[in-house]
Amino acid sequence: MTFDTVSTVRSHGGVQGVYRHAAASTGTDMEFSVFVPDHTPGAKLPVVWFLSGLTCTHANVTEKGEFRAACTKHGVILVAPDTSPRGECVADDDAYDMGQGAGFYVDATRAPWTPNFRMRSYIEDELPALVGANFPVDMGAQGIMGHSMGGHGALTIALRNPDRFKSVSAFAPIVAPSQVPWGQKALGAYLGDDRATWRTYDAVALIEDGAHVHDLLVDQGDADIFLGEQLRPELLADACAAAGISLTLRMQPGYDHSYYFISTFMAEHLHWHATRLRRA
Repeated sequence: MTFDTVSTVRSHGGVQGVYRHAAASTGTDMEFSVFVPDHTPGAKLPVVWFLSGLTCTHANVTEKGEFRAACTKHGVILVAPDTSPRGECVADDDAYDMGQGAGFYVDATRAPWTPNFRMRSYIEDELPALVGANFPVDMGAQGIMGHSMGGHGALTIALRNPDRFKSVSAFAPIVAPSQVPWGQKALGAYLGDDRATWRTYDAVALIEDGAHVHDLLVDQGDADIFLGEQLRPELLADACAAAGISLTLRMQPGYDHSYYFISTFMAEHLHWHATRLRRA
């Protein structure tokens, strides 16, 4: 449960920190960021986890997400982990959508990825235990959100752990990785050819198999170049309609896949989470 402080800075009535620790699940050092708003000494605050997309680290949302003012307004902590293990001895691939920076939030079962690519265990178990032990977090009031590959991660983790995560949202998520090129490539490489093993990492498949959350918020830019081939939000809409899950899917005119899009609607997402976490 030990970690090192890489940096801290005051911002928007709180402290933005970056931290590093030796992660048992990945066998590597991992960095993550935490923003903690000012609060009454001894108070515990709700926490929202933000999972980033392909090629990203914790730094992308930390530097470009524009979340701190909203976190302070609502009294919410935001934690942003990395997207994969990293290091010279960690398996990698020359393509941007495999290997380091592209962990897909799975526990890999296929070589050469198995020793380190255990992002599901890291995000679901190890990092929450560390954060809960060292930051003023109310672990009974957790929400999760993410972007693109991280949207896939947020949706699947929430669907697998509905009692833990009281709120979930996503920006331009990969909703059905089993049905799109990004996901088929990654899941095949990390998990093998048996597609039945992919279903626990596919939000649409999880819903079809009975996983349930009360409601979801998804923002998607209609000028996103990945919309038709890789993201396919209509598949999530169909699955939610069939399962009786309340989905708020907002198609945002003119917006692309970038952090200009994310930062525009970040405050609205945090309001969504804060409203639900106050009921937890």
